[in-house]
Amino acid sequence: MSETNTPAEGPDDPNGTSRIADGDDMQVVEELGRAYRRIEAMLGRVIVGQRSVIEQVLVAVFCRGHALLVGVPGLAKTLLVSTLSEVLDLSFKRIQFTPDLMPSDITGTDVLEEDRTTGKRVFRFVHGPLFANMILADEINRTPPKTQAALLEAMQERRVTVGEQTYPLPDPFFVLATQNPIEQEGTYPLPEAQLDRFMFNIRVDYPDAEEELQIMKQVTGTYAADLDAALTGADILRLQQIVRRVPAGDHVFTYARNLARASRPGTDEAPEFINELVNWGAGPRAGIYMMLAAKARAILHGRYHATTEDVRDMAMPVLRHRVLTTFNAEAAGITSDEVVARMLAEIQPPVERTV
Repeated sequence: MSETNTPAEGPDDPNGTSRIADGDDMQVVEELGRAYRRIEAMLGRVIVGQRSVIEQVLVAVFCRGHALLVGVPGLAKTLLVSTLSEVLDLSFKRIQFTPDLMPSDITGTDVLEEDRTTGKRVFRFVHGPLFANMILADEINRTPPKTQAALLEAMQERRVTVGEQTYPLPDPFFVLATQNPIEQEGTYPLPEAQLDRFMFNIRVDYPDAEEELQIMKQVTGTYAADLDAALTGADILRLQQIVRRVPAGDHVFTYARNLARASRPGTDEAPEFINELVNWGAGPRAGIYMMLAAKARAILHGRYHATTEDVRDMAMPVLRHRVLTTFNAEAAGITSDEVVARMLAEIQPPVERTV
């Protein structure tokens, strides 16, 4: 039987002091809207553009989810995550995944040492880099399945097991993983079961011409951003609870359900093109994540209820890694993004019923 031990290392109080004043949910939502604008402004001092990426990462944070950032090298994925941890006043660790990385390298391990008072040798657990609030799993597909599985336990259970002991991870806890879509030789693609544990698959694209010019000027000059913490771990834990209390009409839930069910080939709800282009569709977790993301997006924009527009806006990062295309679709160059975009165009939100 395993025991649960409190971590002996890491931040003693990872949550910090709340920066949002006490009040009812509506007051907290208003304060979050102001905090969101402060976060955007401070991230803008370091990150040029990428506003949709920033919003999606923050939505994942407030939904207690994990995110996979997919983009070519040099698009500031690592810089975004490290800067966000500073703005949110969270402890941060970066793990560079390599083919020789072992599970104990990320979870920690027991070391044998001598007790100076008794002279006896005892085992002491040395915490690995997973014991932080925000983890950057850099190039997650470059490490073998054994190490990926160790990360999977941390993501799902928010704890790690070493030998017979189980150690809880700090709360809040987020994994933001990066992946290079170009170089696939010698990598270990994540299995669908682990991909499904990521709330979002976020595509990080190239900047536009003006943004790229600004990046060049900023990076090659003497500019140094001055950042302040906009929220703390305590604020995030509180906001995670408020997100779940955001109301949404039945038609909003129905829309999220319809999108998830329409992605499954061979069902009555699936359009004909889904049967031709999709092998496997999204499971029930997709509908759950679309609704949570819609609620979080609503309060980030200062609204007190989620709408079908929020669901539509969050559907792509939720569905793109849960819709697996057929060989014929791949041969024709049709990606899961195109399938989801076509699905969003064809499946309209149900009409809200008024009493």
